[in-house]
Amino acid sequence: MMQKQSFSIQNMHCSNCVLQIEGLEDDLPGVHRVSVSYQQGKADFEFDETLLNPTVIIAAIEKLGFRAQISRS
Repeated sequence: MMQKQSFSIQNMHCSNCVLQIEGLEDDLPGVHRVSVSYQQGKADFEFDETLLNPTVIIAAIEKLGFRAQISRS
């Protein structure tokens, strides 16, 4: 089952930051789409919830050196 989740991300400053996070589409099994905006400090993920969950995505984002949390808005 596909799930969509938005994350607030801190410490993004440029398009290279965006590319790093968008690279998780290839690195995390189950991620089908990633859309990132450093101007908005936000990333939208579409993923297969049978293969991963938001906690795993947050850990992967933080491993890249950013702070992330589930967006409430």
